[in-house]
This record gives sequence, C-alpha cells and structure tokens, in this order.
Amino acid sequence: MGLYERYEVVAKVIEVGLVPIFYHGDVEVAKKVCTAVVEAGSKLLEFTNRGPRAFMVFAELTKWRDSEKPDLILGAGTIIDSATAALYINLGADFIVGPSFNPEVAKLCNRRHVAYVPGCSTPTEIAYAEELGADILKIFPAEILTPKFIRNLLGPCPWLKLMPSGGLEPRKEMIEEWISAGAVALNMGTSLLRPDLIKAGDYETLKRLVEECLKYIREAKAKKQK
Repeated sequence: MGLYERYEVVAKVIEVGLVPIFYHGDVEVAKKVCTAVVEAGSKLLEFTNRGPRAFMVFAELTKWRDSEKPDLILGAGTIIDSATAALYINLGADFIVGPSFNPEVAKLCNRRHVAYVPGCSTPTEIAYAEELGADILKIFPAEILTPKFIRNLLGPCPWLKLMPSGGLEPRKEMIEEWISAGAVALNMGTSLLRPDLIKAGDYETLKRLVEECLKYIREAKAKKQK
C-alpha cells in the first residue's frame, strides 16, 4: 500500500494544482526526476505504465520514496484494467490514473481506499465515474476538448473537480485559460518534464521549469478568486 490516504491525495492535488507525468526505464534517472519535482514543490508525480520495465522501476521507486522522499505522493498512470491497477497498488501506488474510465478499476480502488483519477470525455462518463467514487476526473484529451468543455460542465455541475490532460504546455497563457475555466489541477507530461533535459542530465533546468509552472498556477488561481 502507498504512504498516503485517499483524502490526502485528493487534497494535495487540489492544493498544488499540478500532477507531472513521467516514465523512464532507468531507476536512477527516475529517482533524479522525482527529486527535481519534489524540490520544485510539486510533491506529486504520475509514473506511467508505458514501458516494458515500468512496474519493476516503479517497485524500486516506491521503496526509495518511502525511505528517502516521503514527501512525494507517487501514483501510477496509464492504467486501463483492474489487474494492472492491483499490481501497482500492491507496489505502493498512492493513486491510480487512467486514460479512460474503467468501472472495475474504480471498484478495486474503492475497496482498497486508493484515489482513482479516470480519463473522461463526456458528461455521461463523468457522472458514472463520480457514482463509482472518483473524486478527481481527468479530462482527456484536453487538447481537443478545450477549456470551454470544462466551463460548460461546471455550469450545471459546479461540484466537479476536473484535471485536464493531453497536449497541455507550461505556458502562462495556457495555464490561466484552464484555471480560469475551472480546472482544479493540470496534468502535464513531456512538455514539462522534457526528455531532452532528462537525457542531458539537466535536472536543475527541469526543476526550474516545474517551479515556474507552479508559480503560474498559483497566480492563475489567485486571479480567479478575485
């Protein structure tokens, strides 16, 4: 099991407003990326199940996290079935993220008291995911759905906690657009945790990019509250 309770994960996602997405097949490289993210202030990371060594790397990451970086809330992403979700939960995942909504994954996460963030792209999917216990809903693919989708959803359903994902970039204008539309957090991948910087071992620049992104999110949230 993970280090964090479901309610703690949900609260931290809303508080921080950013869930970076990442995969690398080298454990030591993954540790350095995690360190950069934590030192930048994010405290959250979604490690995706996208490579042949993904679960093995994740197993080592959670052991390292538990002893060296307990501030890090570490989740597993690209989870599309309950068997894979169970594997990652047993390896210590604090939360589970999927590109789509799977009722069986939702039921499993509910039984195990683990936060589940399913990918949804229609009001019907969102309503069903909520019915099965999803607290935060991943709006995917955000690049196609646009901030107008979120704004229109929140009209009749202002209680929704929505996190767009897919095609987001850490630009101030884009961040402001999504936050002003009502997103509680943003889910960003290679545009933020850039592969070229990771390959070059430039973790200081990586850290600076995450810091800058968090700053833009804080400013956008403050502006929305005025």
